[in-house]
Amino acid sequence: QVQLVESGGGLVQAGGSLRLSCVVSGGTFSSHVMGWVRQAPGLEHEFVAGIDWNGRSTYYKDSVKARFIISRDNAEKTVYLQMNSLKPEDTGIYWCVASTKAFRVVRTPSDFPSWGQGTQVTVSS
Repeated sequence: QVQLVESGGGLVQAGGSLRLSCVVSGGTFSSHVMGWVRQAPGLEHEFVAGIDWNGRSTYYKDSVKARFIISRDNAEKTVYLQMNSLKPEDTGIYWCVASTKAFRVVRTPSDFPSWGQGTQVTVSS
């Protein structure tokens, strides 16, 4: 079982940028599909972005395409989420998540058994 610790959340104005980081310990990082899940106030969890074990394949929720970039550094056991052109609707808690399932099948929060503690992102208008 991997342990995940996020950092990088905070308060930013609309149009600004934030970079989330997630450091992973335990388990074999390179064997895990990594992702980010968020929950806006009053809404359900949603899978925002995912990346396969070697970083060659990525997935993005339609609403964040062309604005968010997910990446990973297997040597540093870290996954990142660069968030640009942030909008108020991006506000929420963001969790780093991990799964040993195949990348092609992980598309919902429930596909990820390992979660970090979450980090708050607030985008003001």
